[in-house]
Amino acid sequence: MVLEPPGRAVDLQVRICAPVTGSELPVILLSHGLGFSNNLSSLNGYAPLANFWAAHGFVVIQPTHLDSKTLSLEPDTPALTAHWRTGVEDMTRVLDQLDVIEDAVPQLAGRLDRSRVAVAGHSMGGYTASLLLGAQLTDPHDGTTVNLADHRIKAGVLLAAPGRGGDALTEFTVENYSFFLTTDFSTMTTPALVVAGDKDDSAFLAVSGPDWHTDPYVLSPGPKSLLTLFDAEHGPGGVSGYDVAETTDENPARVAALATLAWAYLRSELYPGDSAWQVARDAVTAGPKPFGRVESK
Repeated sequence: MVLEPPGRAVDLQVRICAPVTGSELPVILLSHGLGFSNNLSSLNGYAPLANFWAAHGFVVIQPTHLDSKTLSLEPDTPALTAHWRTGVEDMTRVLDQLDVIEDAVPQLAGRLDRSRVAVAGHSMGGYTASLLLGAQLTDPHDGTTVNLADHRIKAGVLLAAPGRGGDALTEFTVENYSFFLTTDFSTMTTPALVVAGDKDDSAFLAVSGPDWHTDPYVLSPGPKSLLTLFDAEHGPGGVSGYDVAETTDENPARVAALATLAWAYLRSELYPGDSAWQVARDAVTAGPKPFGRVESK
């Protein structure tokens, strides 16, 4: 469906995946990353996650952010110079207009539990999610401290999200993504699962190797959990879509494990006392060839 927020460069395209049955359904806002594909960095991506989460009881809402290649906006479009902010604004607009979404999708009417909302994001989408969870930065244009936390969001999942700024960044990142310089995770207080691949060396962005993607866990206060996926790279296994040619570490089993763990984490955070997270982490981290390890604080 399409939302029409005033002042946005183009209308906000949104995809909704939901269980056919059930009521009081929790919600996941899913933020896409960037990448080489022309289509997957949009509402059309991340089907391995969206389909699984919707099949297991969540309403998954995916906006197409202004930095998506599908929109083909001119590089000098004013909104693109602050796409770190516009991605967050898209998510808050979705929450602000849940009534509109319910009216447009009759099958959803009266079925959403607005007290149980989570956010998930991959790569740049992970940065969007971190800001919604409470991370802050200094606006590179006017020097003000930016706080975009949305307290309607109760938990999050950060997949291969960017880490700290300062001397961790490459010269390329400083020149092209200067907003990364001042990221402050010390204010990110909302519970979150941080997912990092131990082979995710985003060398063009940061000089600190795969550990850079663990910064949202290391540098933020609890409660947090860190899932380190063994042999996983930036795509971890192919989360952005089925049969993605650019995935460097294609592994459907890893994607399935990640989808399960993220679902279980959010389930237990949104429903205190639910054992899904403990059961899933025990299953994925056990055996002779575990998919990864989990630590919490």
